[in-house]
Amino acid sequence: MKNQLPYYFLLLLLIASSCSEKKKKVKKPSENRPTLVLPFHTMALNDLSNFKDVSENWKIAGGVYVDRSKEQTISITEGTGILVNIPSKDNRGNLVSTFEHGDIEFECDVMMPVNSNSGIYFQSRYEVQLFDSWGEDQAQHADMGGIYERWDKTAEKGEEGFEGVAPKVNAAKAPGLWQHLSVIFHAPKFDESGNKIENAWFEEVRLNGAIIHQNIAVSGPTRGGLDSKEEAKAPLLIQGDHGAVAFRNMKYKLYEDSKVELVNVMMKEYENVLPQFPNLDSLEPLREVQTDSIAATMATGIRPQKLLSYKGKLKIPESGDYIFEYKLNRAGGAFMIGNDTIISMNGNYSLDSLGISKISLEKGELPFQLIYNKHVPWQIGFGLYVEGPGVQRHPLHAPSSLYLPSGEVNSNYLIALEEEPITQRCFWMHEGIKRTHCIAVGNPQGIHYTYDLETGSLLQVWSGDFIDATKMWQGRGEKQLGVPAGFTVSLHGDPEFAVLQAEDSHWPTNAYDLGYKQLGYEFGSDRIPIFSYTIHGSTVSNKLLPSTTDRGLKREIAISGASAIWFKVAEGSTIEELPDGTFVVNDESYFIDFSGSNLQANIRKLEGADELVVKIPSGKQQLKYSIIW
Repeated sequence: MKNQLPYYFLLLLLIASSCSEKKKKVKKPSENRPTLVLPFHTMALNDLSNFKDVSENWKIAGGVYVDRSKEQTISITEGTGILVNIPSKDNRGNLVSTFEHGDIEFECDVMMPVNSNSGIYFQSRYEVQLFDSWGEDQAQHADMGGIYERWDKTAEKGEEGFEGVAPKVNAAKAPGLWQHLSVIFHAPKFDESGNKIENAWFEEVRLNGAIIHQNIAVSGPTRGGLDSKEEAKAPLLIQGDHGAVAFRNMKYKLYEDSKVELVNVMMKEYENVLPQFPNLDSLEPLREVQTDSIAATMATGIRPQKLLSYKGKLKIPESGDYIFEYKLNRAGGAFMIGNDTIISMNGNYSLDSLGISKISLEKGELPFQLIYNKHVPWQIGFGLYVEGPGVQRHPLHAPSSLYLPSGEVNSNYLIALEEEPITQRCFWMHEGIKRTHCIAVGNPQGIHYTYDLETGSLLQVWSGDFIDATKMWQGRGEKQLGVPAGFTVSLHGDPEFAVLQAEDSHWPTNAYDLGYKQLGYEFGSDRIPIFSYTIHGSTVSNKLLPSTTDRGLKREIAISGASAIWFKVAEGSTIEELPDGTFVVNDESYFIDFSGSNLQANIRKLEGADELVVKIPSGKQQLKYSIIW
């Protein structure tokens, strides 16, 4: 017996969606949100000049390929941009950078062959492990992204290793896929006599977007480090004596132990209920106090509607470019330096509306003014952040002024899975846009996905835990957002089927222009939903199943139509067909496997992007493929 979603409910869904601008193109985040950042220093991989005493196992390549049927094997093609280690019995040296670092923010893409092993040693001493950990249920310190253990050779056998820290979640992708690693590392600190006064520590480590470490102190060099003596500055080291590995997009920022400071700050508090704040000279202050911090909680009263004005000096540690960010929680504000208004947000702004500005400043003390207009009684909070030359991004506000979630999963609101799949209706964020008619499906096998009923498209896939429902249930659940509780791979999110006038026609972005009509979803005995709709006279049904052999999602799509129709599988900056017949999509970096399908996929190039498409003939057709990550 199958349970079908009532059609009247779907009618309401379609009516609600029709109120939006149907022809408005969904924009990428870069088109509608600021992306202003101070640049990283890029390690140009045109040659090996970024490293010293290079051994023969290290090479520069233009392309790499991992054969997933062979262990520790990677092949290269001629060119530049990729750093590759192919160790041999006689050549297996480590790689040491020509630059030295103390505090550093480092990013790179890394590719692991099957069962391969490497590592990045910060200051040549503190290792973040690189390992093919795809499919491991319980990651250890020796798995991908782990902070490797220290070693005491004088300890009893089996007890030599200590202080290794496993990643919080196994976010490792399949061998042969590019994986993104980002690390914020702080060097140990020493007094004037050379005595260590603070341990080295990893402020944050992210793998494929997932937070896997936060605030992890390391009391000394980990096993295999270049030297047991700790230093304030030392080079980066990449392990070359264990297994094959490839790197690209290597970049870093070096930080000094300095911050922008607020000095001689005076705060004035005013009554104000208006979103647009008036000229402050026209208002009479309620109070005026000297303060050593700035915070939204300084507004007095129960559910106050107040305006706070801070004036003082900014102590700038070095001359150069600075970026200031102002976040407001249902409030208005402005930030001025000298006679210049750097950020103006006079009105009613949410935390999603980031005020940001870049300005060149001279070293020394400069006058500033910050205005915070708390005109809404039931919301509170503002945050002011700064980044500069050698200055890591940090808050200028007190911790009490604004709380922002760290990005870690809130276990108190985790939707847990047991023996059957779970289907959860919710709003969902996809490439910076809120999708309002989504269904997330969780499977006991740990393979999950989100599907958009409004466009008939698969949005994201992920593995691990299912949904963090904090934004759906905490407080009033105002945002109604489901958040994946694992690292995600995002798909293109456009309507998946279209009729193209020519093979190079642009893919449409609005499903309703294509005659899209949602038919609902129904459940079989396995509790897995099947989604159905009509588009351009064709009837489509979708079923998505967790793979039983690897970390992947299998799609089974049935199409019935009187004429041919196109299906867009994937979109990316580059899509390549590999020697084993699979396709790799290189933005999110995942595999598409069409083995067993009788329909052929083709790559088409349009305006700097690649699309993987399939032309579906008329009549009854079956399209089957797997997404592997």
